[in-house]
Amino acid sequence: MKRLFRFCCVAVLAMACAVPLVAQNSVPMTRMGGNMTSPQGSVLYGQLTRMPNLSKIRKLETSRFAEKYEVFIEQELDQVNKNAGKFLQRVFVCHRGFDRPTIIVTEGYEANRNGAPGYTEELAELFNANIVVAEYRYFAKSMPEPCNWDYLTVENSLYDLHNIRQTFGKLYKGKWISTGISKGGQTTMFYRAKFPDDVDISVPYVAPLNRGIEDGRHEKFLAKEVADEKSRQIVLAFQMEMMKRKAELLPMFKAHCDAKGYEFRLPIEEVYDYDVMEYSFAHWQWGLPIDKVPGPDATNEEIFKYAIGILEPNYFAKQTPYTSFNVQAVRELGYYGYDMKPFKKYMDIKSPKDYMRRLMIIEELSGDKFDKTLYKDTKKFLKKNDPKMVYIYGEYDPWSASGVLELKNKENIKIYVHPKGSHSTRINSFAEPQKSEIINTIRGWLEE
Repeated sequence: MKRLFRFCCVAVLAMACAVPLVAQNSVPMTRMGGNMTSPQGSVLYGQLTRMPNLSKIRKLETSRFAEKYEVFIEQELDQVNKNAGKFLQRVFVCHRGFDRPTIIVTEGYEANRNGAPGYTEELAELFNANIVVAEYRYFAKSMPEPCNWDYLTVENSLYDLHNIRQTFGKLYKGKWISTGISKGGQTTMFYRAKFPDDVDISVPYVAPLNRGIEDGRHEKFLAKEVADEKSRQIVLAFQMEMMKRKAELLPMFKAHCDAKGYEFRLPIEEVYDYDVMEYSFAHWQWGLPIDKVPGPDATNEEIFKYAIGILEPNYFAKQTPYTSFNVQAVRELGYYGYDMKPFKKYMDIKSPKDYMRRLMIIEELSGDKFDKTLYKDTKKFLKKNDPKMVYIYGEYDPWSASGVLELKNKENIKIYVHPKGSHSTRINSFAEPQKSEIINTIRGWLEE
């Protein structure tokens, strides 16, 4: 999902200010950090080492939990073809107490940020919970070797989660909450549909449900629905200025890409066009200040400096670290399209249709067809069922255009849209009394 790749990994979650649930037998929080008992003296460490499907167990520093470990769990590459082999998937275990609720974080990408000493999640702070983080298959340390793209499917990723839940459910027998952000939020949603009894509660953050490689709803949202007309015109005017100044800005763009060593599947002139069209999505997704957008009086240098800080071209480069996502987007996750009509006379591209296959996918997979089965099955599940789920969206986030906002007449499925919110919207983004309503709903479910 769009530049969501880069920003989602560095977004800082707002810490909870509500009083968490505290159990009598929880591990004392004074044992956090470097003064913690050695792993060999830890009950949790002993339990982890006795699990036959876990390996490479490594203690990590933490300032938020009593204990924290990086472990690797053995997974089937494919649930249908058991002869495909196995791979090791990275998992982080952040421990507060065996009697506490447990959050399973369904990461959609790599999980490098989750290993940082200060890492936590909003729900873990709100409810004093453990965290089990599942790095997504085919990312970072969870990349199978050799890489066979046939086994990178959502269904296989959900079996990964199911195995993780069964494994760590032997340690943590309390309530389980699944949660994820963006593509991780999608994964939370798909996981609930595939294994509805694995968790008690699901909290997908800013999760789209796309119906095609170019879904179609995002272009209309950006052109006519997001924010107000004046703000939309400021964003459009900036894009138009970049196109009008293409002759002056393109050499700067090319020099930047050359210095970074980027290689592209299309000519640099066309990559520039896509980068300009990308701006409106990036602006609203991340809630950029409208008063900081350069106007027509800005110099070429000012415009380029502002634009390149938001529109880093590695998004379109062959060197992108998100090839795995692009493969899934083309096959079954879907994505968004571009409206080039306002800029057509300035552009080198003839049509943006099917741009992902031409620009963002490895050549040997460019012929893969999009399968709507995942979209249809998830819609069907949500329509016919009513699991305990809380969806969190931002009103100005373009991904909300392909969210599940249309769900009606559900007792348990709750959908909250933060006014003027972006892709960084979290529970703590909401004002009272809505914030307390969300927290108390989840707390009530945990206490049932």
